Amino acid sequence: MPWIERRGNSIRVKWWAGEYKIHPGGRKTKRYESASGPEPGEPFETEAEAYDYGLDREHDVRHGKHIRRASAKTLMEDYCWMWWEAQDLRPMSMGRYKSRLKARIVPYWGDRPVGDITAWEYDAWKKSLRKAEAAGELSHHYASQLLSLFNLLMTDAVVKYKLRNESPVVNHRRRGRYVKRKREIKRPLEMQVLHHLARNAYTVWGFTGWVCVWATAFTGLRPPGELWGLRREFTSPTWPASDPDDERRALAAGRYGPDHMPAIRVQWQQQYVDGTRSLVDPKYDSHRTLVIPPFLHELFVVLLASHDSEWTFPGIQGGEMPRNWYDSYWIPIRDGVPERGGRRDLIRPRIFAVPQMAGKRFYLVRHGHREWLDEDGHSRTAIETRMGHEVAGVEGLYSNLTPRMEAAIMQSLQERWDKFWAMGVWWAPPVPISLPSGSESDGVHRSDG
Repeated sequence: MPWIERRGNSIRVKWWAGEYKIHPGGRKTKRYESASGPEPGEPFETEAEAYDYGLDREHDVRHGKHIRRASAKTLMEDYCWMWWEAQDLRPMSMGRYKSRLKARIVPYWGDRPVGDITAWEYDAWKKSLRKAEAAGELSHHYASQLLSLFNLLMTDAVVKYKLRNESPVVNHRRRGRYVKRKREIKRPLEMQVLHHLARNAYTVWGFTGWVCVWATAFTGLRPPGELWGLRREFTSPTWPASDPDDERRALAAGRYGPDHMPAIRVQWQQQYVDGTRSLVDPKYDSHRTLVIPPFLHELFVVLLASHDSEWTFPGIQGGEMPRNWYDSYWIPIRDGVPERGGRRDLIRPRIFAVPQMAGKRFYLVRHGHREWLDEDGHSRTAIETRMGHEVAGVEGLYSNLTPRMEAAIMQSLQERWDKFWAMGVWWAPPVPISLPSGSESDGVHRSDG
């Protein structure tokens, strides 16, 4: 039971906090907490009020709802960074969380105790984010991610770290003014648009750029991480014979390769870890094998023979891709570059913009690959596996990607390519090396003029 102490004009109540203090020799004594008022700066007016407050605290202790006063007063600034340090996520996810905490959450909430944040305060903050979104200061995606991260912080404060009894984030479905979700406007990925992008990529980046655009569209690799993480030994025509893992190489040998179905292996992606370019597992641990149509296999044959880099897609100078790839490669490829004069050896040709991709991300080329698979009627299992996703539930448990499914994908992609070139497309880049004997792919052997 709680007991009351009078100290001058103040009233203090003490209660058992449900914990024990261990003394040398193993002796245990109860650990008590005390309060001089229900809130800081608000003293108890009567002993009865103080006694009832102590009874409520002991009720919480008996029912496992007690929050230590010191824990509840942990400042958000300290809690956010302790929470971040405790996470075990991929480097890119850790970086995103750190950036959002530093940019928005800690500056706004940092001096507030975790246990004192109310639903009123949260709603006010949420409203301020939506206003910033409407004013164009924040994107809808970024504002939603901030709210999601704060919700995660509060949920862990309740469930995992016991810093408060309930979360101030209460999400009601179909409550309040309806706001239609803003979605990125996408157009069907047309081969003519890809050809324009690939031609621009050749002007900016050489033959590697030409192959990179087509490879992204016909494999669905996640750009840029999985593209830049694709190594020579995991690329057709060398894979699977060049796979460093003996067991994986043996399992793949009877199903993939130039004599079966040409394929690439998604084994890594590139990310920056503590500022250092590193190879990490692909997103969702989605290691997978992607069969490729014959024309793309031939493009890879030529590309790998044209350079000696360990990476399938090296940078312009032959090394790793630069960190500012989006600005120095993608924007000129997408938006074009005016002709520049000067000395003859510095003249750069004009690159015409691709209007259909104005302001768009390179990642949408991967989305287009998914559209093609849907259009061609492939099974959900084949599509989701190829995109690096898992099919949930019983369907995913019983389904399996079969060689016939892969062969059907390979054939439909090759047919899409052949149909496009049969329309009389007149330009493809000159080949940087002598053609392999028997090569018949339009994308390889056509040249300017």
